[in-house]
Amino acid sequence: MKNNNLKSGGDYSLAQLGDPVVLTLSVGFVVLFVGFSLFDLKGVADLIGSGFAWTAKVFGTYFQMLLLATFFIAIGLACTPAAKAKIGNLDEPEMSTFRWMSIILCTLLAGGGVFFAAGEPIYHFVVTPPAFSSEPGTAEAVSNAMAQSFMHWGFLAWAVLGTLTAIVLAHAHYVQGKPLQPRTLLYPVFGERIMSGWLGSVVDACCVIAIVAGTVGPIGFLATQMSFGLSELFGLTDGLATQMVILVVLAIIYVSSAVSGIHRGIQLLSRLNVFLALAVAAIILVFGPTLYLVNTYVQSMGEYVSSFITMATMTADTAPAWWMQWWTVFFFAWFIGYAPLMAIFVARISRGRTIREMILAVAVMAPIATTVWFTLLGGSGVYYQMTGAIDLTEALNNFRFDVATLTVAQALPGGGFMALAILVLTTIFVATTGDSMSYSIAVVSSGHDEPNTFVRAFWGIAMAGTAGILLYMGAGQIGVLQQFIVITAIPVSLIILPSLWLGPKAAYAMAREQKLIS
Repeated sequence: MKNNNLKSGGDYSLAQLGDPVVLTLSVGFVVLFVGFSLFDLKGVADLIGSGFAWTAKVFGTYFQMLLLATFFIAIGLACTPAAKAKIGNLDEPEMSTFRWMSIILCTLLAGGGVFFAAGEPIYHFVVTPPAFSSEPGTAEAVSNAMAQSFMHWGFLAWAVLGTLTAIVLAHAHYVQGKPLQPRTLLYPVFGERIMSGWLGSVVDACCVIAIVAGTVGPIGFLATQMSFGLSELFGLTDGLATQMVILVVLAIIYVSSAVSGIHRGIQLLSRLNVFLALAVAAIILVFGPTLYLVNTYVQSMGEYVSSFITMATMTADTAPAWWMQWWTVFFFAWFIGYAPLMAIFVARISRGRTIREMILAVAVMAPIATTVWFTLLGGSGVYYQMTGAIDLTEALNNFRFDVATLTVAQALPGGGFMALAILVLTTIFVATTGDSMSYSIAVVSSGHDEPNTFVRAFWGIAMAGTAGILLYMGAGQIGVLQQFIVITAIPVSLIILPSLWLGPKAAYAMAREQKLIS
């Protein structure tokens, strides 16, 4: 077996701090986006908006099929004898199951899931999704609304983030000694040419740009959400100055976590987040509309399973083009954009786990936990909307999900206390995304499992700084950058596409090498 490529964070020369091509392309993209936005804000927004709409129309069905194939192939692989192979050639896992699951949940669910957990189910409750025909705002619409939210944040979303791609990376890295970089996903196809040539650098840069575009969004949106929340709860000024202070505090938290490493800050922050989420969930379940939430979950999960294929295969020909563009295709493309770097992170933290454990944790257990969270927060919101305690129709029609989260939180048992707790929880969720992605980008840049602390800090600060500049221009420009991840999903999808057959192939290779099968 070859060396697993682990190195100390202090053993780097200046030249090893990053691939100059990856650095130039990824940083250059951020600089150009900010620069052109300063020069012509509307022009940049219109250009990316047009690209976003075109991508959703032309590639939307392809994205959907890619996620479907990934999920079913991964689940099928988990049922085979090859799934007994262990990742990283370790007899025992590097970390406990609770810590491991905490990092997976917090990193992948992150701010996006928390940000949409309250508002998305209510939106689908007041605007019936095209897969269903229920009357908006009625009891019949509840399970349909929840099922549609489950589709966007459930099995398909999670599977593409860390199953087949993570297996390909784990085999190439821990067995063949290749670096944990997106280009390694294509090593079985192109061989050494992809590892040392300019094409490999372009592949890595595309994935870094996608992750930066997708992560700056939650960071910036958190600043606006926290600013609005602190204004509502404590009377602080809801403006740019407050948002900038929030960004600085957030950056300090997640950069410190990323610099300290997986086994320190990242793990500690994830565990803290899980404990806080469990406490919030327990309060909602015990003191909220308990029976309603239990019944809603059971019925909604049944609807999700029975309508799974219908929802997953809706196209612009059978649903309004704008709906597909802003909901299913947007989310699926967002997850595809995240997939390579998330797979790197999953492969890195899963040493000593079997392939079956990793697939079931990422593609089954984590989505179930997500649907429970959506039911507790979003289901409560639907309940209060239906009973007239709140009315978020206008806010959600304007896509004001920050208003939805705080409004639902204030209607929960405990009112202001719960609102503050959920704001803190959202902050830590976004911080766990920031630290894990700063770490993963640094791994990609340097090609080492333990990248230099300066590189980790640089990317964390760069993403917060970009969010700050875009907030200065107007919160809408953050949304424009986030739309760009849908465009970057085109090249990224081609990078992860071979994993559909390379993932099972790598799993069987590991099983044979470990003498689990002949």
